[in-house]
Amino acid sequence: MKVFPQRLNEGYRNFLEGRFNSERQRYRDLAEKGQNPEILIIGCCDSRVSPEVIFDAGPGELFVVRNVANLVPPYEPGTGSYHGVSAAIEFANSGLKVKHIVVLGHASCGGVKAFYEDGKPLSDSDFIGKWMSQIQPAADALGELGDDHIANLRKLELATVKLSLRNLMTFPGVRRRVEAGELQLHGTYFGVATGLLFILDHESDDFKPCVEQPG
Repeated sequence: MKVFPQRLNEGYRNFLEGRFNSERQRYRDLAEKGQNPEILIIGCCDSRVSPEVIFDAGPGELFVVRNVANLVPPYEPGTGSYHGVSAAIEFANSGLKVKHIVVLGHASCGGVKAFYEDGKPLSDSDFIGKWMSQIQPAADALGELGDDHIANLRKLELATVKLSLRNLMTFPGVRRRVEAGELQLHGTYFGVATGLLFILDHESDDFKPCVEQPG
């Protein structure tokens, strides 16, 4: 007999008695009127990096798509493959008309580490390896790296965020709205251990702290 995870059962009960009960009207309005978020977050599926938690967001505020290493594949119309990320971008941009797209990278990313260390695949299909091969252009752009393993991973994690931003601009609808001033793209990087959020400054091409370091 299958048993539903107790942790989820308890969490759902807490949700019903707490947040849902206190925001019942908000959920009713969202159900009747539909969603209208202004922000699309493209994040990693890492369990430590939840956009709703990091940005203290309520229901209906964020449209979120998550995948291994917060990657945006380049625009590829007319191919036979399935494009979950591209579909989410298309819906957020053309359907919801979001005003911001945020790529949320993070420290200690397992996908980036798998690419960097070129380890043994977890299965014969090697879905992770094939997916992460998309960041090869970012790795190539970094050139020769030093001997500091941790620093190299950090550089590659940041470069992956920048690559996703560049790939977003290959989507004609995204580029059109960006150039028209209707949409803004943002690169961010979250420190899991520190709680610090860094935002890409497009003028300097560097990531800078969003706020002063928490006490």
